[in-house]
Amino acid sequence: MSDQTILVTGASGFLASHILLQLLEQGYAVRGSVRNAAKGDHIREVLQSHGADTSRLGFVELDLTSDAGWDAAMDGVDYLLHTASPFVTTSPKDPDEIIKPAVEGTRRALNAALRSNVNRIVLTSSMVAACHGHEKNRTTPYTEADWTNPSGKDVTPYILSKTLAEQEAWSIMEAANRREDLTVINPSFILGPLLEQDIGTSGAIIKRLMKGELPGCPRIYFSIADVRDAAELHLLAIHDPATFGHRVFAAGPSIEFVEVAKTLAEAFPAYAKKIPTRRLPDFVVRLVAMFDGDVKTAAMNLGRQHEMDKSLLEPLLGRPLIDTSEAIRSMGQSLIDLGQV
Repeated sequence: MSDQTILVTGASGFLASHILLQLLEQGYAVRGSVRNAAKGDHIREVLQSHGADTSRLGFVELDLTSDAGWDAAMDGVDYLLHTASPFVTTSPKDPDEIIKPAVEGTRRALNAALRSNVNRIVLTSSMVAACHGHEKNRTTPYTEADWTNPSGKDVTPYILSKTLAEQEAWSIMEAANRREDLTVINPSFILGPLLEQDIGTSGAIIKRLMKGELPGCPRIYFSIADVRDAAELHLLAIHDPATFGHRVFAAGPSIEFVEVAKTLAEAFPAYAKKIPTRRLPDFVVRLVAMFDGDVKTAAMNLGRQHEMDKSLLEPLLGRPLIDTSEAIRSMGQSLIDLGQV
């Protein structure tokens, strides 16, 4: 049992729910931020259904776009894990719909944490904050020194929101002369076991594959992280000096989308006939992208692979990453168990 209190923002998210579960298993007192109290009650029930002791779990109502409640939420907090940020697959008509809450929410969270003099801050960013807007044929891994070029043709509002929000975090910490008190976790595409019926964006993509709602697989590549690994890295970053002042890429090897489909088809034969395991021609993807916002991002990234520097990962975890195929299979099994497919 720990006497330390950790605030986790965006507590209802896929990754955040796994972070909460692991924190409670390790005996921390945990405070989760939600946009309304009813959501907190739901999260508590979900965690209890997975064996968590929620007696040391509480919730606070916070909004990324409002100043209300941030200072009170930080009172008595030892560590901040800021995971809250908008995540979409279709770009909004007004980019500020996603950029503004991401950047301003980061600013509110970190400034409130600094005013409360928390010990350390762990921020959830994304690998997309490093690897876009560069040469299309780059083969060398992206490192923590790399930043996405905001003017790149493949930079969507979501990618820009993650880039600007993370840069804002580093600027705030440097201005406070506390750079070493920040660690940023930059996950790739997160898969793994779902804890509840709210399957999130990544769950929705796998669901579409398993329900046969896609005509085929665009020639795009995913670097996949298992949610359990990504959550554990957040916990390790609280205390491990190797992470202090660094960006940590939580990313497995880059694989083609069609391999995700083939893994699901092999793992779940009853669904194999529905799962598209053929590669769509590039011209078809570009044509569909003219009418489907969900496909537009894929069309911009046809053939592009982003390999990330993983030098910190296994030393931090003390073991290999969970295999990509296991992350895919466990999410597929979760969708079946939850009756989603």
